[in-house]
Amino acid sequence: MAKAILKVKDLKKVYGGKPAVDGISFEVKKGEVFGILGPNGAGKTTTLEMIETMREIDGGTAVIDGVDVAKDPDAIKRMIGVQPQTPAFQDKTKLLEIIELFAAAYGEKVNAQEFLDEVSLGEKASSFAEDLSGGQRQRLSIAAALVHNPKVFFMDEPTTGLDPQARRNLWDLTREVRDKGVTVLMTTHYMEEAEMLCDRVAIMDNGKIIALDTPKNLVKQLLKRGFKKEQHVEQANLEDVFIDLTGKGLRE
Repeated sequence: MAKAILKVKDLKKVYGGKPAVDGISFEVKKGEVFGILGPNGAGKTTTLEMIETMREIDGGTAVIDGVDVAKDPDAIKRMIGVQPQTPAFQDKTKLLEIIELFAAAYGEKVNAQEFLDEVSLGEKASSFAEDLSGGQRQRLSIAAALVHNPKVFFMDEPTTGLDPQARRNLWDLTREVRDKGVTVLMTTHYMEEAEMLCDRVAIMDNGKIIALDTPKNLVKQLLKRGFKKEQHVEQANLEDVFIDLTGKGLRE
């Protein structure tokens, strides 16, 4: 069994006397895709931001590969990659230059063209970031976040607003990142996405984790509690029709 690369214990964040994250605990195994699900305001993004050193931890601990987030944030920043909800890049900067700038920030020298090729942006290498579509910007943010070979990669609602082709392409990219040995921690509002990508998920509500298991086991537990719904067994859905008719290729 893989060891835990992230250990969170009694993690807390309080705003105006009200807990946004209310003493949650969980572990993420090395090499897995771990999802955090929940309605708006559940505490998902705040949890990620504390682990990423972007917000101060008000209580409890978060430890990545033996390093305490609160005690050594600089070391944490060197071992993680982050894809924010809304990627932002400097205007009038070419994609090749962006990758080189991110690498230089970590003291790394990389083949920027290879990084862009890996996220299907090789032909856009000399384009400016502001000319990219939403899906292209997300893929660029993935490439930029991986230039220093991080141990843990954070994705906050990565496919919101993307068309079906771009969304499925991002799923494939996520699997490729995992297959390189990088642990992925993600939030998403799309349950299908969580089922497709996540080895385990934690469901949050009102700042607490109310369930944590594999997607398959969580469904089994629901059925054991007597849950039933009208069944319609379909071999395909409307998204499959859309992809079949318009093609799997990305629209640039």
